[in-house]
Amino acid sequence: MNTASPDLPHHDTLSHIPVLASEVREALAPAPGRVIVDGTLGGAGHTRLLLEAGATVYGIDQDPYALSRAHALKLPRLTVLEGNYRDMRELLARQGVTRVDGVLLDIGVSSFQLDDAGRGFSYHTDAPLDMRMSQAGQSAADVVNTLSEAELASIIYEYGEERHSRRIARGIVQAREHAPIETTAQLASVIKRAYPGFSKGIHPARRTFQALRVYVNDELGALRDGLQAAEALLTPGGRLAVISFHSLEDRIVKRFLRASSTLRPLTKRPVEATEEEQARNPRARSAKLRAAEKVAPEETTEVTG
Repeated sequence: MNTASPDLPHHDTLSHIPVLASEVREALAPAPGRVIVDGTLGGAGHTRLLLEAGATVYGIDQDPYALSRAHALKLPRLTVLEGNYRDMRELLARQGVTRVDGVLLDIGVSSFQLDDAGRGFSYHTDAPLDMRMSQAGQSAADVVNTLSEAELASIIYEYGEERHSRRIARGIVQAREHAPIETTAQLASVIKRAYPGFSKGIHPARRTFQALRVYVNDELGALRDGLQAAEALLTPGGRLAVISFHSLEDRIVKRFLRASSTLRPLTKRPVEATEEEQARNPRARSAKLRAAEKVAPEETTEVTG
């Protein structure tokens, strides 16, 4: 866990372990006078690192709980903005900001959201089947109880990369004919029964829960929009750092950087957590960091990986 500098108040109950902390610091080069956007504020772990280096940070989040925690921290040089990072250009324009020196995107569900049993993100604890980051719009329960078998199979396959998607979708539809699926435990049980040959190891609900979360929150659409917004906001010499946690996200980031005429990749291959960090923070095991620098179009060179 990072150690706060003297000018940053420390709240043990509100802090968390940011993944790839030193790598993020190196990629974004925070310093006094530099303006950086943390598009996925979450528990403010990465934001603290940026603030400790003297940067000014605009932290964006759509989760009301994350916003409340961030306001409670009262961190200097931090402006908290409510919204989705895909809309960062509009959110910053309201603050009179049209150019920034850095953008950080730590994609996916936050540690706080996973640890809050009541949010319905985890199959390990029983809770209402929600999964909405913004607490608005359709929930995961709405999805599993209203979409057709074909639609569910498509979502589970596309966003969860689950090869047993059709079996699981069929099991969901059959189960909801008897009673609505309203909790995480109900859904996990349905998936487990539908999954062929499950004994031990990775829980069979993992990929389906991921798929529903990604679909409910339009995470891949937000990522695509957010990358475009970041590219437009960055000043020449500005840095972009993106942390992803599964192949769908990393593929989008890699392809975006390859296609960009103004972003020069700084990482030939995605940076992963060291064995030491993975042992200290198991959630870092699947984290991949890609970084890029904003340059003039004629200066770009393709970096593959």
